[in-house]
Amino acid sequence: MPEAQKKQALSDHVSLPIIQRDPYLKPYEHAIEGRYRHAMDKYAELTQNVKSLSDFATGYMYYGLHKVKSHWIFREWAPNATSMCLIGDFTRWQELPEFQLQRINKHGDWELVVPESAIRHGQYYKLKVYWNGGSAERIPAWADRVVQDSATAIFSAQVWHPECPYVFKTKFVPRCSPLFIYECHVGMAQDKEGVGTYEEFRTKILPRVVQDGYNCIQVMAIQEHPYYGSFGYHVSSFFAPSSRFGTPDELKALIDEAHAMGIAVIMDLVHSHAVKNEAEGLGNLAGDIYQYFNQGNRREHSQWDSLCFDYGKNEVIHFLLSNCKYWLEEYHFDGFR
Repeated sequence: MPEAQKKQALSDHVSLPIIQRDPYLKPYEHAIEGRYRHAMDKYAELTQNVKSLSDFATGYMYYGLHKVKSHWIFREWAPNATSMCLIGDFTRWQELPEFQLQRINKHGDWELVVPESAIRHGQYYKLKVYWNGGSAERIPAWADRVVQDSATAIFSAQVWHPECPYVFKTKFVPRCSPLFIYECHVGMAQDKEGVGTYEEFRTKILPRVVQDGYNCIQVMAIQEHPYYGSFGYHVSSFFAPSSRFGTPDELKALIDEAHAMGIAVIMDLVHSHAVKNEAEGLGNLAGDIYQYFNQGNRREHSQWDSLCFDYGKNEVIHFLLSNCKYWLEEYHFDGFR
């Protein structure tokens, strides 16, 4: 049923098809229709200035660090910040005037533009953020590569713009019916002691997956997380594939190889909560602990010891939907759990 007809059905008090097909849902009809109506209203709100929800979910193309022609552009959403500066290897970790961000609108967006020569592939960086009453070094929310120093255990963002970026070779359309899913964790998938890699999974595990008759892999712990023992469920950097297993290009090669073997690749996507860590995560990016998360007793998830996103904010929805599109478009994942 088209969306227009569904909306008309609701206004005419005609049950949604899902309720008509399943009589056991009849007692919950009011709640289901109320949630559906709210979803349709939110959809209309988010897409009022764009053609589709996909067009809305393009934040990863705007925020973060991007090389554009002969310069670099960096943007961050931080409405509570009073000042921000990009620091890193390229500034010798000092605050320099030429790397000071400028607030560009009332919405809280900050921007920096520097020449192409100012930043190089592989360099480490962070944000130095100031707010009324405090300051701290932070990893940008939209960072697409984050690494941990083996000596200090400190995480930093890393510029990832190789001279020869990975080019996907396989055009893949999933035709997995019935679906046989092999759930896996790249770091724990092998017999060896230590953490496995994307490259080892590609060469050693994928052939076994095919041999055993699976046509899909569901990969855990892709998004960067400070604590390895969390199995990837305490995410800190939502746009960064975990560097414990290798480089972004090695993950792309894994997915490309799986597709060449006829295997669909599903990502275990964590959007229900985030890690509490402030130095690595989003918990206190710019002095406002509620920027991304709920207020009051709804902020923390007691069972997971984590933070719960505030889905009532369009900026948070923009962040999370853009994250979905990012993994689909940039890494060619076929779907999510």
